[in-house]
Amino acid sequence: MTDAATARGPESRGPESRGPEAHTIYQIPLDQRHGRPRDLFTVWFGSNIMMLTIITGALATTVFGLPFWPALLSAVLGNMIGGLFMALHAAQGPQLGVPQMVQTRGQFGSMGAMAVICLVVVMYVGFFASNLVLGGESLHTVVTFLPEKACVVLLGLVSLVATIYGHDLIHAYTRLMTVVSGIALALCFVWILCVNGVSSATLSHGTFTMSGFLGGLSTAALWQIAYAPYVSDYSRYLPPGTGSRQAFMASYWGCVLGSVFPMILGGLLGVIAGGGDVVATLTTQVGPLALFIVPVLSLGIASTNAMNLYCGALSAITVVQTIIPSWKATHVGRAGTAIVLASLSLLIALGAEANFMEEYTNFILLLLYVMVPWTAINLADFYLIRHGEYDVPSFFRADGGIYGRYCWPALIAYVFGILIQIPFVSNGLYTGPVANMLGGADISWIVGLIVVTVFYVWMMRNERHAQPVMSGAD
Repeated sequence: MTDAATARGPESRGPESRGPEAHTIYQIPLDQRHGRPRDLFTVWFGSNIMMLTIITGALATTVFGLPFWPALLSAVLGNMIGGLFMALHAAQGPQLGVPQMVQTRGQFGSMGAMAVICLVVVMYVGFFASNLVLGGESLHTVVTFLPEKACVVLLGLVSLVATIYGHDLIHAYTRLMTVVSGIALALCFVWILCVNGVSSATLSHGTFTMSGFLGGLSTAALWQIAYAPYVSDYSRYLPPGTGSRQAFMASYWGCVLGSVFPMILGGLLGVIAGGGDVVATLTTQVGPLALFIVPVLSLGIASTNAMNLYCGALSAITVVQTIIPSWKATHVGRAGTAIVLASLSLLIALGAEANFMEEYTNFILLLLYVMVPWTAINLADFYLIRHGEYDVPSFFRADGGIYGRYCWPALIAYVFGILIQIPFVSNGLYTGPVANMLGGADISWIVGLIVVTVFYVWMMRNERHAQPVMSGAD
């Protein structure tokens, strides 16, 4: 089999075929590219309007103790800043036609990328499990005839079906959720603000501190950056002629707007709750509409979890293909991998105690810190070093092709990026000395992105023209 054939993978059905997605980690052939940039808007807008985004937004007024208006500003600024890095990954999909983690081999080498890819699998299995717990708890508050664990299983099955069917069903699911969840979100604001009303005293509850503001801003920014490992998974089917600007703008505004409004709602619910349970407060505030709103926002978690599981399955396949280069994964392999990962996540979600899930979520959040230097390296390499030109067949060669098995400048920059963040980290498991001086504000991601970008470009200064490159869209 030629290198080009290896990059394309096994023979597959045409773009008009029906049934589960045929492709896995290999380059999408040009004659099977389809979709429009606006599809990227709905996939990110629809998947973000969910209960978890609301809970995350509530952290600004609960954990960080901000009044509503500073909390709103921190959510807007954090999402707009973090969204820049998230959306820059989107342009890589149409250009290269491969999943995000496969493209990582172009920076780290075929074996060097393994550590990052394995961490991504662990991270998204963990997010899948913790999302199931939250979604199950929320759904049970209105669907009381179903046990909480049955709600967890139901949401897990919905996510699994969407993942097995693949790319196009996930896009269709999020298009539907864009409309349905958008209506539910609008009803929340109308009912709380216009029917119930919120006093100015309630909105002013809390105390503004710079550390609290930075904490809210960082939480929102990291929310966006957490999507970086799979952004191009949902843009890789677009024709290579799709402009980078179009892919960027659709992904950016879809993810930013889809996150900002639920987070604003969460901040509002946080000041209303006054330290109480945010989900219970939402249910109380929307009155009879809770029977529609809470299930919709809980099912929104299923769409995001389908995206988590899809990315996890592709990343797990990439790990196996690195170890066994002769293995050519088909849609059956992707489905089997998704079932294994979903089962593992369900076992964690169903068997975990409440405090364990809190600790496990903190552990998963720690993994986000190791993704910040990866984001910096990936974007610097794509935009500043290689200008989007890669030899895609080399991604699938056992020896790494022109990228080799290990790229030491990238690996050194990656480890350095993790270490440089440690003093600035602040979460439930660890707070660094600089973060303590800042009153618990976490700015590690800012330090990591800036320092690693500069350091990696400097490390690669002699290699910019050392390797031949080929167009990604062969």
